[in-house]
Amino acid sequence: MIKTVGVLGLGVFGSTIAKELGEQHYDVIAVDKDLVDVNRVEEYVVQAVQGNITDLELLESIGLSNCDAVVIGTGSNFEASVLAVMNCKKLGIKKIIAKAKNRTHMEILLEIGADEIIRPEKEIGAKVARNIMRNNILDVINLDEDNSIIEFTAPERWIGRSLKDLDLRKKYKINVIGMKSSPDGPLSINVPPEQKIEPDSFIVAIGKPDTFEHLDYTDQLR
Repeated sequence: MIKTVGVLGLGVFGSTIAKELGEQHYDVIAVDKDLVDVNRVEEYVVQAVQGNITDLELLESIGLSNCDAVVIGTGSNFEASVLAVMNCKKLGIKKIIAKAKNRTHMEILLEIGADEIIRPEKEIGAKVARNIMRNNILDVINLDEDNSIIEFTAPERWIGRSLKDLDLRKKYKINVIGMKSSPDGPLSINVPPEQKIEPDSFIVAIGKPDTFEHLDYTDQLR
């Protein structure tokens, strides 16, 4: 279980991660060359250090090798990101997560040893676009590359029809696992196929979301 995390680079991205982890009682070691940024997260972390994230001796001296995972939060200085990844590899960090601003940087960081790449601007942009396009979908939680949990309001065309009649598994490759009468209400599971959709029903399903999302975006759920 990951319990101790290093955060190298404390801009908006890195400091947000450090604060969130600290508030959830993770042990965080945070490093940045800017003292203002270091001071901003000091109350949330077990160790806040002003220093250069490319300095291997510094990282060794503050015990970064004890971290279960390290997040490299700098994206504007690519050379620093590369050296930080290399330093983490030398220190034997098991999980290295790095921020990248473009695909080329992503490929290079993966090649030299990063385990996971985050591209915040791209991911946030895609999320905003999806939110704009949604008609009925409230939330999508990805379980793996192929399956997600989808929560959505029942389209008006479905009202009064049963789950058996709608045949959602065949049409949209999703399986209904529960229904709610309000967004924050209790989830009723084991819904019978004969259950008819009522106005303002909230449905939770699991499956491959691609087809379902596309039809929701284009208002074609039938």
